[in-house]
Amino acid sequence: MLRVIGVGDNVCDKYRHLGLMFPGGQALNVTVYCRMKGCDAAYLGVFGTDAVAEHVMRTLTRLQVDFSHSRQVEGENGYAVIDLVDGDRVFVTSNRGGVLREHPIQLNEGDLEYLAGFDLIHTSNNSYIDSQLPVMASLGRFVSYDFSGAWRDRERTQGICQWVDCGFLSCSGLIQEEVQEQLSEIVRLGCGIAVATMGSDGAMVWDGESFYQARAKPIEVIDTLGAGDSFAAGFLMAYLTEIVQKKLLKGSGAYREKMEQVLAAASELSAKTCGRPGAFGFETQLA
Repeated sequence: MLRVIGVGDNVCDKYRHLGLMFPGGQALNVTVYCRMKGCDAAYLGVFGTDAVAEHVMRTLTRLQVDFSHSRQVEGENGYAVIDLVDGDRVFVTSNRGGVLREHPIQLNEGDLEYLAGFDLIHTSNNSYIDSQLPVMASLGRFVSYDFSGAWRDRERTQGICQWVDCGFLSCSGLIQEEVQEQLSEIVRLGCGIAVATMGSDGAMVWDGESFYQARAKPIEVIDTLGAGDSFAAGFLMAYLTEIVQKKLLKGSGAYREKMEQVLAAASELSAKTCGRPGAFGFETQLA
């Protein structure tokens, strides 16, 4: 069984038009999607002491996601305020991570020993974790990082890529040639493999030798929140189990066949996410 841990951000997405809030956050979402697919999954982050934090922790308990190494700090948990326009989530405002921004994670020896027991460590650009990437990479585990749209910050991106095995980029609105250019740059800077999600245009992968592309599955879209995170989770689970752990060689027939299957699994999970409100459900009344 694949062991996965998300390190970094957690929030509640507050849907004003529904009067509901849904647990989420880039690092937490990937953890939960992996757990829902049967992985042994855990989360390490920072919680506040308000109703938002309580709801996220209560949800993780229900899902049997271990968060015992997380911190809790007096103050406001991370949240984002969201409206929905024709099925697309529109971010109105946020508190930029709440207590996590004020008290970023500093990994101690106990944390590192704990992290070393996982196959995959996933984090994100909203996690205030960049300074900890070198020590995370030193554990010899597969490290993935969601740049979201922050890959455009060239100086910051250059400092991150050397510590990351797989980078995810949000590239909606770019033409194919621009996406290929960005993926090539991420790998050139040190990432082992780079993945771009492109909204309704699907996704693209560059592994340093070949490009692979996946079309978005046709579906009646209810809410796009979590589409990129669920694609990342689906990709990582399949890529690690079907390619990395089996040590398939790039460019081989078996590798190419499995890569197509990896992208299909990621697209399937992402499509299912778009068919329900919130990142993965578990809503409660707006706090």
